[in-house]
Amino acid sequence: MPAGGAAPLPEFPWDRLVPYGDLARAHPGGIADLSVGTPVDATPGAVQSALRSRADAPGYPPTAGTPALRAAIQGWLSRRLGVSDSVAVLPTVGSKELVALLPWLLGARGGVAFPDLAYPTYDVGARLAGCTPVPWPVAGPAVEGPADGGVSLLWVNSPANPTGAVLDAEILRAIVTWARESGTLVASDECYIEFGWDAEPVSVLHPSVCGESHEGVLAVHSLSKRSNMAGYRAGFVAGDPDVVARLLEVRKHAGLMVPGPVQAAMIAALDDDDHVAEQRERYRRRRAALMPALAAAGFRIEASEAGLYLWCTRGEDCWASVRWLADRGILVAPGEFYGAAGAQHVRVALTAPDDRVVAAAERLGRG
Repeated sequence: MPAGGAAPLPEFPWDRLVPYGDLARAHPGGIADLSVGTPVDATPGAVQSALRSRADAPGYPPTAGTPALRAAIQGWLSRRLGVSDSVAVLPTVGSKELVALLPWLLGARGGVAFPDLAYPTYDVGARLAGCTPVPWPVAGPAVEGPADGGVSLLWVNSPANPTGAVLDAEILRAIVTWARESGTLVASDECYIEFGWDAEPVSVLHPSVCGESHEGVLAVHSLSKRSNMAGYRAGFVAGDPDVVARLLEVRKHAGLMVPGPVQAAMIAALDDDDHVAEQRERYRRRRAALMPALAAAGFRIEASEAGLYLWCTRGEDCWASVRWLADRGILVAPGEFYGAAGAQHVRVALTAPDDRVVAAAERLGRG
């Protein structure tokens, strides 16, 4: 049961997609599953080697992360995102765990705000903590924040899941300014930040957004997408030193720690930029194959400036689009999963093997 008498958890949305998956699998050429953002390409060899090298791990790992891991995280943030290399950091068991538990870990009260088109776990995390979920449309640089004045935590997600939209430094700066004036903590989910296509994503921790202080600001990162490490459950949070210290204290009591071998693998992944460039190229090719094919099939691609998804519509109910695609052996996610504003959209993932992407593009071309 959710804590504090909160509203019950919503139905797990993916269960509703099962019949359409069965339909797509019945296609003579097999299914092209473009529904879930789960990496399918190999985990880099250096990461696998680092994991094996630490397989003898009889003791408990440090919740705070080893000094070498903290240095690797800080080095990556500085090198890739222009963030101060003295920023406070803390490894997490993937990023979904932190998204779901952050309100509870911090003892949040009142409302938890998140984009009105969003990854469902922001809503779930609010409910688990006994808070009120507050869907919030990000309007632009004149943003005033959520209308609910009792919001204690505000999530932003750039590049966004499901839309691939990017919030520029001006918009992020306006959000941070509003939040600081309102006493609201900003948490930015940035797990797709290394996959910008038509826009260059910026971290909420960059000085152009938050100035020289990280007060009231957190950034959440994952190695699942950039390094094909979803099965490792490897992520981290960085930002406000007081908030990070509070998270560390609670996580030590709760036994929430990243396994020692995974910490070693994280160092290998964060210290190597070459494998990320290779993975970017794979996703670029898949994106280039799918975009014209979707357009030829009558879909309009909106946002999709970054990340691993194409946000598409034909101006019809999303389930009608899901069914039309499933009839052709292509499985996608209905936009409704991500909020009412997605009722006429579908999300098409780039996380499928090359041969399945080619098959999807060919089937779309046949109409």
